Amino acid sequence: QVQLVESGGGLVQAGGSLRLSCVASGMIFSINAMGWYRQTPGKQRELVATITIPGSTDYADSVKGRFTISRDNAKNTVYLQMNSLKPEDTAVYYCNTGGAKRGYWGQGTQVTVSS
Repeated sequence: QVQLVESGGGLVQAGGSLRLSCVASGMIFSINAMGWYRQTPGKQRELVATITIPGSTDYADSVKGRFTISRDNAKNTVYLQMNSLKPEDTAVYYCNTGGAKRGYWGQGTQVTVSS
């Protein structure tokens, strides 16, 4: 059974940084694309960043130049380095594999950015 466990969220002031981690189990991590999504109350979950098997990355326009997704296949872990955080980045961040419609999700980690 695939399990994704996120960590690293918290409260940070605007302009600060956080690094989220997501450890995967129950799957062959190295052959799966991974993604980070986020959701705020009353809004749909939105894609933040993805990383493919060869390591190609893609980002939502709102986080380009501030966030960096990376992966360590030896540790079955995907990271999201978040710099220059803004209050509008406040959300629950979710790790995903397999895509938004049929994929697997972690439990989420709360990120709160104060102004």
